[in-house]
This record gives sequence, C-alpha cells and structure tokens, in this order.
Amino acid sequence: MPITPLGALNTTALVVPDLYVQIIPPQAPSLNGVPTNVLGIVGTATWGPTNSPISIGSLAQAAALFGPQQSRANDLVTAVAIAAQQGANAFRLVRVTDGSDLAATGVIQANCLTLTSKYTGSFGNAISASLSAGTQSGSWKLVIAAPGLVAESFDNLGVGLSGAALWAAIANSVNAGVSALRGPSGVIVATAGGGAAAAIPTTITLSGGTDGIASITTSVLLGQDVTPRRGLYALRNAGCVAAMVADLSDPTSYATQAAFGLSESVYMVMTGPPGDNIANAVATLASAGVDSYAAKLLFGDWVYWLDTVNNGVRLCSPQAFVAGQRAALSPHLSGLNQPLQGIVGTQKSYAGQQYASADLQTLAQGRIDVITNPVPGGAYFALRLGHSTSSNPMTNGDNYATLTNYIAATLNAGMGRFVGGLQSATLRQQAVATLSAYLQTLQTQGMIGDPSGGPAFSVEIDAANNPPARVALGYMQADVQVKYLATVEKFLINVQAGASVQIVKPATSPT
Repeated sequence: MPITPLGALNTTALVVPDLYVQIIPPQAPSLNGVPTNVLGIVGTATWGPTNSPISIGSLAQAAALFGPQQSRANDLVTAVAIAAQQGANAFRLVRVTDGSDLAATGVIQANCLTLTSKYTGSFGNAISASLSAGTQSGSWKLVIAAPGLVAESFDNLGVGLSGAALWAAIANSVNAGVSALRGPSGVIVATAGGGAAAAIPTTITLSGGTDGIASITTSVLLGQDVTPRRGLYALRNAGCVAAMVADLSDPTSYATQAAFGLSESVYMVMTGPPGDNIANAVATLASAGVDSYAAKLLFGDWVYWLDTVNNGVRLCSPQAFVAGQRAALSPHLSGLNQPLQGIVGTQKSYAGQQYASADLQTLAQGRIDVITNPVPGGAYFALRLGHSTSSNPMTNGDNYATLTNYIAATLNAGMGRFVGGLQSATLRQQAVATLSAYLQTLQTQGMIGDPSGGPAFSVEIDAANNPPARVALGYMQADVQVKYLATVEKFLINVQAGASVQIVKPATSPT
C-alpha cells in the first residue's frame, strides 16, 4: 500500500494488486506578491562593510552598523534618516570609499596585543579598550566600548597563563568568543604579537581610522559591474523597489543610473545640482539622452532639513525624501500631492519665491519633477508632477514603473514552477488559474481596475497563441493584459453661476 507523490508512479504499468495513494499538490498554485518596500541607497559612512548590500530595517540599525549621520555630502545614514521619516522601513545599504579608508588600531602592550577595528572609518577612533583583572583569580578581563554600541566584555581570560601564552589566549577569545553567550567581538580584531611581557591594567583608545572620502567621484559611487561588484552595481539582485545614489548630481551619471534601473526593475531617483535653473536642467536632461520610465529626475531645488544629530539645518538633495516615500507607498499609488515629511524648506522657498505656472509647465515638458509648497492638496511640501523621465504619457507616472515592476517581479518569482511540466490542457488551465487569481487579488485590493466597470485583466493560454509548431519546440506562451487605474492629474470643474442660471434637476433626482 505505497504512498507516493504525483508523478513518481507509472500508473499504466502496475502489476501487483494493491492500494496506491498519490499525493496531488494544489492544482492552481497561488502567487504571493514580492516585497515593494525595499529602498537601496549608495553613499559614504564612518563605519561598516564596503560595497556590500546590507539589509537593515531602521535608522537605529543603520547608525549602529554604519556610524552616526554626518553633515556632509553623499552620507549614507543621513539618507536613511530622511527616508525613514517618509515611512521607509526596509533598506539595502551600500557603503563606498575612495580606497584610502583605514581601520583604527591600538596597542595594549608593545609587541604583545594589537587591536584593529573590524571596519575602516573614523568611527573606529572612538573605540576604547580596557584590560583589567578578571573576576576569576589569575584571569584578565577585556572590555571594548564604542559610542552607541553595547560594550563587549570578555571576562576570565587566560586563567593561570602568562607571557606570550596569555596574549595569545586573549586574542583568541576576542576573535572566536568565550562561550555561546559571549561570541566574537563585532567591533575589533585582536592580534597577539608574540611578546612575553607581563600584563598590566591598561586603557587605550584606537586611532588612525579614516573614512576614505577625500575623492568621492561619480565613478566611485557608480562602481563596477564585474565581480566583486562595487557602488551602485552592488545593488544587483537586491530586490529594491527604488534606489538612489546619495547626492550624486553629475548629469553624466543619468544614463548609467537609468540603464541600471531598467535592467534591475528598480525605480532610480536622481537629482540635479543644488541651485540649478530650469532652462539648464531641461537642456541637461535632453543632452543626457535619458527617456525612461525607470528613472526619475528631481530638479536641483535642494531641501533644507533639520539634522537633530548634528544640531543644525542642512541642505540635502531631494532624493531621500522622494525615494523614501516611494518605498513606503503601495506600488499603484503616485507620489503626486502626497505629503513629504521633515522638510524645513527648499532653496526656492527660503528665497521667498514660488514656481509660476510657466515654470511648472517647462519642468513637466522637460520631464523633470520638483518638490514644491503649496501643491494642489494644500500648503505642504510634495511632488508637483509625479512623473519619471519618460516622454510617453502612458508610462511616465511614478506608479507605472513601480506597479509594472511589482507585477513582473511577482510573476518571475512564482510562475517558474510550470517549467518542466507537460503542456497539457490541464497544465494550461492551472497556469491561467494561477495568473488570474493573482490579478483578481490586485483588482480586489484596488490596485488595478476599470473605473467604468469593465474587466481589469485578461489571461490567454490556448491554441490561438500556442500553435502546435511552437508547442513542439517547448514553448508555452501566456498573453496577459492588465488595466491600471489612472492617476488624476488634471481635475477640471466646469462652474456655471449667476442669477439667471436655470437649475433643472433630473427626473430621478431626489428632492
């Protein structure tokens, strides 16, 4: 009485009389959407790994791993702080350096024990180490402390040991951990030098750590697309819905950023230089040759933001405000008219100026978005257009890029299960049912639809789009159409008013 999964038993060649049970999986597998809240950011920092996409979920985590936010351009943690104010809560962070970054070091006793910060950066210069008598008789304790981090205590080290053996034991405990409760240090690496001097209570502060930011260029921020990937290219396959290279305003990078966004199905948020003028911005984008729904260019009207860590109002690029909001919004929603948080003002508003209708028209025709106050919804800061750099009015909404990428990524993640199956009528029905169920969920949630009540999607897998000749070659084609709900951009109200106006109510109108 065997029990087997479906397909493991040849049911046309059974010989022995018996009961045969086959486990049949669900015939119409369901699709669960991929995450759409992940924001990728590339920038500099005072601590942390370099050129690796690190997942974090909050500003506190970012500061713990990459050091406190700095009042300087391209700062990674500053961008996280701003994006988090917009509701972003899932990040892939890439720290870059110009190659001159150094790890901080300190010597407990010459030629006996050297401590080196785990990562390069100036944050390492604030790490202190204190060697003192341990709790157990004849032992030593090493305490490692750094601002904002929980102190690490390595107690009862080198019981009964002295000289070189003691220093080796201390180094090994720091690097490998003492027990399951006290694992390896997450802050320093210890190296025993072989010296045999007797240990004495000592407290030191590491020094010599540098951030590697002296020459942060466009090429450093964009990085390289070969293994090991660096800079922006380290975000490949990171699952980001949107991404930004902090404060990179070099127009020569626009085409590269747009190409990356298109290849990775990521919405790239770019910026013009601070204090730019509209004519120059429009001409610059036109000459850059970028016309893509995968990239959004923000006008170089930079934003004043209150930095509570460094106690001052700073001028920051508008990228993190918009990218953070994009990651927090559902993919079917536009950023148009949606309030942006934490903005003290913009360069334009600080000068007591507002955008004229002609200015906004020029920016819209030039495919450049801008943060303004007021906006149609009221006296608050928000995106004024909600557009990408695409010149196609059918694809230039922010939500076109994110919703299209979301649907495509979900299908890519879930429909591969049909590869390897036999193309039968049953398999086709299962594929149609799976696709239809997912799209019906989107319609039910109000993410797609037809305001007139028509169908929101169609799925076709039949003989019409799968002729026998192609089926014989191993192809199965699904033709899927999805109708998006359009964003209201121009609300026209026709008002007829006056003492002579005649109001005629429809016969069915309530009195």
